[in-house]
Amino acid sequence: MDATALPDLDGLDVEALKALLVRQQERHRKALRSNVERIEHLELMVEKLRRMLFGAKSEKAAIQLEQLELELEELIIAQASDEMVAEATSAAARPELKSKPFRKPLPEHLPREVVTYLPEHDCCPGCGGALRQFGEDVAEQLERIPATFKVVRHVRPKFACTGCERVVEASAPVRPIERGLAGPALLAHVLVSKYADHQPLYRQSEMYAREGVCLDRSTMAGWVGAASELLTPLVEAVRDHVLSAGKIHADDTPVPVLAPGNGKTKTGRLWTYVRDERAAGEDTAPAVWFAYSPDRKGEHPKQHLKNFKGGLQADAYAGFHHLYGGGAIYEVACWAHARRKFHDIHAIHASPITAEAIARIGALYGIEEEVRGKPIDARRSTRQARAKPLLESLRSWMEASLRSLSTKSETAGAIRYALSRWSALTRYIDDGLLEIDNNPAERALRAVALGRKNYLFAGSNAGGDRAAALYSLIGSAKLNGLDPELYLRTVLAQIASHPINRIADLLPWNLTTHRTDTSKAA
Repeated sequence: MDATALPDLDGLDVEALKALLVRQQERHRKALRSNVERIEHLELMVEKLRRMLFGAKSEKAAIQLEQLELELEELIIAQASDEMVAEATSAAARPELKSKPFRKPLPEHLPREVVTYLPEHDCCPGCGGALRQFGEDVAEQLERIPATFKVVRHVRPKFACTGCERVVEASAPVRPIERGLAGPALLAHVLVSKYADHQPLYRQSEMYAREGVCLDRSTMAGWVGAASELLTPLVEAVRDHVLSAGKIHADDTPVPVLAPGNGKTKTGRLWTYVRDERAAGEDTAPAVWFAYSPDRKGEHPKQHLKNFKGGLQADAYAGFHHLYGGGAIYEVACWAHARRKFHDIHAIHASPITAEAIARIGALYGIEEEVRGKPIDARRSTRQARAKPLLESLRSWMEASLRSLSTKSETAGAIRYALSRWSALTRYIDDGLLEIDNNPAERALRAVALGRKNYLFAGSNAGGDRAAALYSLIGSAKLNGLDPELYLRTVLAQIASHPINRIADLLPWNLTTHRTDTSKAA
């Protein structure tokens, strides 16, 4: 307050001066509290923006892990070098070395090449006596056979009938791509390298050139397009399997897509829908279906889920909210999202309230660890007996804590986020099929996040659709414990001539037995 706005102090008595001083102090206190809240808010926003610029916390953790692994690798290399130097010294001068860690045996399924080393002499070098074998020393060494290309020549001899001169010839084998040069194994390798190992086609072209095979990027791009078209019925079968569940997990992520005409990039969207009931003791096959859209409008998930009925475990994205009105789909919120809000604040401004919120939510997760994999009814009973009282106490504590906080506080915002979604957050305790969070969907998107960092996600909207299709098959193969490349190789060798009404035979979970037999044969 300016001095000109002050009343005539000389005309005020002691009580009036005291009242004026109290009012002024209260104004300063409110201004100070507002500044503190503003600083807290700005610091939190800065931290969030840093994470947006330099990668999410999980990506940062991955980078830190890579750095630690690199440091560990360098230490191991240095130790190995020191050991080699020590081996060259005399036994007396050799420094005491740390014992080596236990070395796992090499996998039994790998082929063994036996090389036998016989003594230089067939008699005793000392006395000349005859030698008899009484044992052997065996040591194994792991070696790698470089990937190689080969050309398969399909030869069909022609025969002529000696009676009527009719020409008899075997039918030509079906190829994955009609008149295409790529066999199933090469096609699978190109697809998995691009969509699972995040190697764009131009890098693959350079790698193949080092092996003496020139494969133009445009040629491989044609293969990718043709293969994705060929696999479309299988992707549709995966989608139908996912959406027939009583509960699915949903999430989405932005992806850079080349805008037509100007050469600039725009932001498309990749949606993921996951069916995974293994944590509830169910043996239904897990699967993931990806869908691409050019933007994030709510009409896209509405179209994707038009035939779905059940629980939708997702974040608080507004585009999902209109799905819950008709009664066919009900919301199941994510405790991981609720916890993350407290964690982000705690990382910048730790307080007793954020610490207790994290601890209380952690206790709920402790119960989930115990019931993971148990039958649906057992999960529900345990949650009702143990998680329900904790949730009731948590809500009361949150409501009491909210009354002690400023409405502008970030912590108050985190509490309001949880309380405003309380019914959806606590729905999981009434149904053993539901999960406490949406982590299955977030895990499914990690592969997309890795690829997105390496290169432009897609060159067009059609490219986004193709990528979504391949992510669906590769992700579903992984969920079912299959090697994605081996799975696609098996499928591509059969699908061109496979009856469309039996397309389900080629779904990942229906090829598990075949995959095991094939891997053993290899």
